[in-house]
Amino acid sequence: MASEETTGPKEAAAEKSLEELEERVALLERERDELIDDLKRVAADFDNYRKRALRDQQALVARAHERLVKELLPVVDDLERALVAAEEHEEARLEEGVRLVHRELRDALSKEGLVEIETDGEFDPHVHEALLTQPSAEEDGAILQVIQKGYRLGDRVLRPARVVVSQGSPE
Repeated sequence: MASEETTGPKEAAAEKSLEELEERVALLERERDELIDDLKRVAADFDNYRKRALRDQQALVARAHERLVKELLPVVDDLERALVAAEEHEEARLEEGVRLVHRELRDALSKEGLVEIETDGEFDPHVHEALLTQPSAEEDGAILQVIQKGYRLGDRVLRPARVVVSQGSPE
């Protein structure tokens, strides 16, 4: 009987220990499942946020396009009037119409932040593109002629000014 008494409490302790381990495993599995659910929720929230941000960005771009197109519609109207005047061979009205269209288009683009790049003075490789150089009485690096105007929108150069640059006197 003595041997039963020693194995009895050991078995009871082992069984109790086993139950505690099973409870601990069950608790850890519940915690794991809760953390996985939380992670899935966070991933879904982030995916929804990403989609919403993309939609908002697309809507913003669409509104910007709409505003620019509204600004350009009067230019299209004036061009149509100039074409009608050209059909009637009224050169004075045609020239006046083209000047009006040019002014309205320039004003509409200025409202959007378009600025012409200065071409007075020295060549600046950040905003000018030298198409060729030629000897002249001007100092080396001076802009002699503008082949194509350049423009910037805000701080960004949209198109550099294409220029002819002096390489100094021929001597």
